[in-house]
Amino acid sequence: MTRSFLVLGGTGDLTGRLLLPGLAELVAAGVLAEPVGVLAVSREDWTDDEYRDWARGRLAEHAGHVPEESRERLVGRLGHRRGDVTVAADLRAAVERAGGVPVFYLALPNTVFLPTLEALAEAGVPEGAVIAVEKPFGRSLEDARRLNAVLHRLVPEERVFRTDHFLAMQTVLNILGLRFANRMFEPVWNAQHVERVDIVFDETLGLEGRAGYYDTAGALRDMLQNHLLQMLAVVAMEPPAALDARSLAARKADVLRAVRSPEDVRRDTVRARYTAGRVGGRELPDYTAEDGVESDRGTETYAEYTVGIDNWRWAGVPFRLRSGKALGADRHEIVLRFKPVPHLAFEQGTAAGGQVPPDVLRLRLLPDGISLELNLNGAGRPFDLERRSLEVDLPPARLSAYGLLLHELLAGEAALSISDVEAEQSWRIVEPILAAWAADEVPLLEYPAGSDGPVSG
Repeated sequence: MTRSFLVLGGTGDLTGRLLLPGLAELVAAGVLAEPVGVLAVSREDWTDDEYRDWARGRLAEHAGHVPEESRERLVGRLGHRRGDVTVAADLRAAVERAGGVPVFYLALPNTVFLPTLEALAEAGVPEGAVIAVEKPFGRSLEDARRLNAVLHRLVPEERVFRTDHFLAMQTVLNILGLRFANRMFEPVWNAQHVERVDIVFDETLGLEGRAGYYDTAGALRDMLQNHLLQMLAVVAMEPPAALDARSLAARKADVLRAVRSPEDVRRDTVRARYTAGRVGGRELPDYTAEDGVESDRGTETYAEYTVGIDNWRWAGVPFRLRSGKALGADRHEIVLRFKPVPHLAFEQGTAAGGQVPPDVLRLRLLPDGISLELNLNGAGRPFDLERRSLEVDLPPARLSAYGLLLHELLAGEAALSISDVEAEQSWRIVEPILAAWAADEVPLLEYPAGSDGPVSG
């Protein structure tokens, strides 16, 4: 079966920054079973050669780790067709030119997803077609339901790929191995032993010219509604029967159904945005002074909320999710803090800070690694405790997260996709928070760029 890859939104930032480099990695790794032609569809009035020149520049900027020869081989497969992705006739013409069985990749703003899918429904899609939709999947629970309804008219659920590249990150995938391939962790992976879980994605990057998207989304929609909830689902899921699309999706969906939205939004959520400051060697302006930002929109650049999971395994354990931009340090990790031992025979004051801290498991992303912080006998007095950390730095993955997602997508494997139920449940969890924030029930705090974030009361 000959496949073609149609990138709808083929001249956008996502395509140039992530999709083309991911495809170049696949070419370099030789993991595609057959040559796949790539046809970009956009409103640009470009010839194939003009598009290839644009792609060559993006690859040089964002795929320098891929040999130039492999990048050029990809460039040779690229084509471009001018068209409006919301017009059925333009999509029909693109499918005819691409040939083969198409993979449609919606590298588009989520505001355009629904009209694009409706245009595809009008145009008709060939048998065996696959449709990939970027995140955030819609703008609300109702919007996600409408998107799912159209997708289900187009193709079976197993040929829908709702992308979230965090699922393809090495450390996130290693949660599965850590839990389900090692007898020592799964017995303590529950409320009886775990005190709390933190899922954190703090960034030193500011807006970086993305106001057109970010100022209408904000940190909650951009990160916590999708990426971080997916990591929560992987951490908290029950053991799957198999590592396939159906089993993984079912177990993750079970967790998300059990997530309880914050009962007290003033206590359990925080929203804030950065003011002018210095991050490393860079001076950042106030967020509201960034080009393209509407200051009266009240967009947050920092979001945090704490939720519980109403099931047997996790009842009573708080899960705190947080992400912010323009913070003083990059921090990308999942942290499981275990409960103290029930009785301590060692004298108090023998560990750091005069207390004996409980065990902590850190799963680090970017760079990937795992550390387990433990109390061990020190080198001095025989019954003094010292804090030690067992560290594992994971070697770089052969493919980036996007490269791996594209490999799975083109191979017809959906294990790293988000299911329809997960997409809707994720919106169900955050919609009460969004409503409370829109009503100003939670104050919009401020924090200087380069700081540790907002200080909430």
